[in-house]
Amino acid sequence: MNKIQDALEQAVAAGLPGIVAEVRDGERSWFGTAGVADLATGRARTQEEQFHIGSLTKAFTATVAFKLVDEHRLRLDDTVEQWLPGLVQGNGNDGRLITVRHLLQQTSGLVNYAFDDPDMMNRYISTDYLKHRFDQWTPEELVRIGLKYPPYYAPGTAFRYSNANYMLLGLIIERASGSTYAEELSRLIFRPLGLTGTYLPGTETTIAGPHSRMYAKLPAGDPDAQVHDVTELNSSLGWAAGGIVSTTGDLGRFFAALLGGELFSPALQAEMWATVSTEGAGWIPDTRYGMGTFEQMLPNGVTVFGGGGALNGSWTYVMGTRDGKRLVVCNVNGDWVNPLDAFFAVLEAEFPAAEK
Repeated sequence: MNKIQDALEQAVAAGLPGIVAEVRDGERSWFGTAGVADLATGRARTQEEQFHIGSLTKAFTATVAFKLVDEHRLRLDDTVEQWLPGLVQGNGNDGRLITVRHLLQQTSGLVNYAFDDPDMMNRYISTDYLKHRFDQWTPEELVRIGLKYPPYYAPGTAFRYSNANYMLLGLIIERASGSTYAEELSRLIFRPLGLTGTYLPGTETTIAGPHSRMYAKLPAGDPDAQVHDVTELNSSLGWAAGGIVSTTGDLGRFFAALLGGELFSPALQAEMWATVSTEGAGWIPDTRYGMGTFEQMLPNGVTVFGGGGALNGSWTYVMGTRDGKRLVVCNVNGDWVNPLDAFFAVLEAEFPAAEK
């Protein structure tokens, strides 16, 4: 594990506040850390820490949707209009043409309110974030921001990453189950897998358990920007697209089960990992998107499977072998040095090119 520890140290030397990595390989496990959890006190990062996982939430949302399909409460070819009548319409957007499958696979064509609306973008990449991080949103409000714009393309014709897809899935899950999204997460995933450190915060702005501080430079992309502590936030902006808090151990357990086929039928397992190309979509290079998950060819040519998530001050990556027996979970608590470089270095240390 010396190479992984070296990669962690290099990430901190490059400027990140702190980084953790947990490796699972059958019965073998290892946890490493570098840097600090708190810039003010110098406190070290620890294994029990909880952190915001951002868009890794999408893998949980997709899993709940698939579990409801297995329970015959939902079908992948149901339309958005069937479950949410009248919500997706106008400016060329048509919920009658968008299916659950399109939402899961990010092929609906719906505009990403988080990145492609100038006002929303400014709220979350400028110093305005310091006040807007406490804004309370409903999923419907966020979806409607994206509906002000024509779709990127006709449903089912190409990949384009959009948080609107997973906000709609959260609403469909609630309609199909008759329970809240949070309750279905607990019923179908958290309790069965024993994920005791994982939860959906709701309107709480603080993390419930032990946690590192989260740091962001604002405005984003400005090398001279100040570092701000952005640990407290209202996660309603993320909800079913990016709202969950978890730990390295819980994420390892969940993705091991997800990749290993423990969570639903073989037919649905095949559906989740039937990927589409992300080429030309301005997304993570060398990836193919599944349903809330993706596969990626690392710079050394090895292909790994899992997911990633980011929000101001917290970036998380989980990647492993196709059977889920070997996994690496990483989190950094700063966002001004490209964390993907740190993640790739850790992953290449665990999955060297000779093992292709």
